Amino acid sequence: MEQIIGLITGILFGFLLQKGEVLRFEKQVGFMLLKDMTIIKFMFTAVLVGMVGIYAFSAAGVISLSLKATNVAAIIIGGLMFGIGWAFAGYCPGTSVGALAEGRIHAVWAILGMLLGAAIYAEAYPVLKKTILAWGNYGKITLPQVLGISPWPVIGVFIVFGVVMLSWFEKKNL
Repeated sequence: MEQIIGLITGILFGFLLQKGEVLRFEKQVGFMLLKDMTIIKFMFTAVLVGMVGIYAFSAAGVISLSLKATNVAAIIIGGLMFGIGWAFAGYCPGTSVGALAEGRIHAVWAILGMLLGAAIYAEAYPVLKKTILAWGNYGKITLPQVLGISPWPVIGVFIVFGVVMLSWFEKKNL
């Protein structure tokens, strides 16, 4: 059943990526040049909806949170590698698969790069686990836990920030 739900939500997410036009190479480049914020608007909205949904389902007992450890070095290095790969390929992992599904054959290079990167990471994991993945490891924490408060005020702040940011982007025609 979990696989069916995953398939349905994946198809729905792909559909929304396509309808939001974030699969277009022009939108990807426009974002990298800070001239088109369509991707940020789409993804930040998805993050906000996800935050509310995950914590609401968790509070209702429908799901239980399974956190990964917060590792500062891995986050910084992984983020840099992700950004560099995105800049070179013009796609992130999700948009590359969606673009290929739309028939943009050049997206296959991004997918191959993503698979190669995953293979290299898997091979390097034993060394990384003892080095980079051990640096700045704060364990399984969340921002609300660090602040010692309920997640809902934090979510509220993110929603207010999101509304202000999205409104500003719209006002500036970004």
